[in-house]
Amino acid sequence: MIQYFAHESAVIDDNCEIGEGTKIWHFSHIMSGCRIGKRCNIGQNVVVSPQVVLGDNVKVQNNVSIYTGVICEDDVFLGPSMVFTNVINPRSAIIRKDQYQETIVRKGASIGANATVVCGNEIGEYAMIGAGAVITKKVPAYALVYGNPAHQNGWVSEYGHKLHFNSEGLAICPESGGKYLLSDGGVTRIG
Repeated sequence: MIQYFAHESAVIDDNCEIGEGTKIWHFSHIMSGCRIGKRCNIGQNVVVSPQVVLGDNVKVQNNVSIYTGVICEDDVFLGPSMVFTNVINPRSAIIRKDQYQETIVRKGASIGANATVVCGNEIGEYAMIGAGAVITKKVPAYALVYGNPAHQNGWVSEYGHKLHFNSEGLAICPESGGKYLLSDGGVTRIG
């Protein structure tokens, strides 16, 4: 019994795992062998390629291509028209399907509209990638990055607010009250 919604114009290949409560909208293509978790929202004109893994509650906005090699953990947000790559040196006349590189987007991370994530990189938990950014290297947990190439411009809370650290390396999220510690070049939530 199907426990997800798919618009009549969506194409869903055989041998996909799609979790309960997931919604798949107009003109999207879910390819064989991918795994999509529970309560995901797959927007219009999205491609989810074979072996892609999306955790629970992943939000994929319109016109996103998620290619083989991508893993998104729970609560990831993929903004409109952002794109992943999966081969570092693509050529039309050379088949490199055996050279796909893995890209991991950790729990709670958000990637802004029109951003590009070059394959082989990891985006840390709750990181915030600005619109139009080009990710060419690993992004730390809670990092705020933007630009081309993307560079870090601070830290954000799990609620997406910029964190302002005191002289002791402590910051509080203005919305949730969550406490964060900046030490050894990284941020951790401490309460």
